[in-house]
Amino acid sequence: MTSQAGEEFVHSEFLVPCSLFISFAQMKIDILTVVPGLLESPFAHSIMKRARDKGLLEVNVINLRDHTTYARAQVDDYAFGGGAGMVMMIEPLVNAIESLQKETPYDEIIFLTPDGETFNQQMANGFSLKNNLLLICGHYKGVDQRFRDHFVTREISIGDYVLSGGELGAAVLVDAIGRLIPGVLNDETSALTDSFQDNLLAPPVYTRPEEFRGWKVPEILMSGNHKLIDEWRHEQALKRTEERRPDLLE
Repeated sequence: MTSQAGEEFVHSEFLVPCSLFISFAQMKIDILTVVPGLLESPFAHSIMKRARDKGLLEVNVINLRDHTTYARAQVDDYAFGGGAGMVMMIEPLVNAIESLQKETPYDEIIFLTPDGETFNQQMANGFSLKNNLLLICGHYKGVDQRFRDHFVTREISIGDYVLSGGELGAAVLVDAIGRLIPGVLNDETSALTDSFQDNLLAPPVYTRPEEFRGWKVPEILMSGNHKLIDEWRHEQALKRTEERRPDLLE
């Protein structure tokens, strides 16, 4: 994965006027990309839509090509020294960031890249306490290293594999972070029992019917004894972690 705020969110028809969020948004995430259309769907449904509708999360998708001075909206060029693949140019990126920083003091400028820190729940927890984030979606072979050296504050990967660009990685970060904002989830304690909180995987869960094809829900969950249920869930979480992700317990 190589991998503004104006009156309206631009380049994404599903986004609504910024003015609806400015007074109430607790968190703002700007995403800089050369393919804004890839980010239309992830924030228009489910929990992220709820977060935006409640005014708890503002998401702006910015087209990098709007900040280039080159002909035909060029944002990439051949690599010095030769080799396959194009490289994102530093000038459009810096033009965009310096323009955005006039309105927003970013707590972090995050570049999505396969050679960054591997994203995890603890990072999501920390980022959810920030006010303003800027996510940079790489594309092509990568970005000019000078941009990474002088403007990026964090470099993050969502896994040991390569995608066509950083847009899907940015969507992952926004979802993981946004759901932790107080008020976004109907039951805020739900996030506290997610997998990877406290370095444990989540325990098994069950719902109706109580019995299906002879497979029954564990009796402890039907007991009404919440202390014993909590103990059972902790035991199951520990067991599942030991079996599937023992590295989390090291």
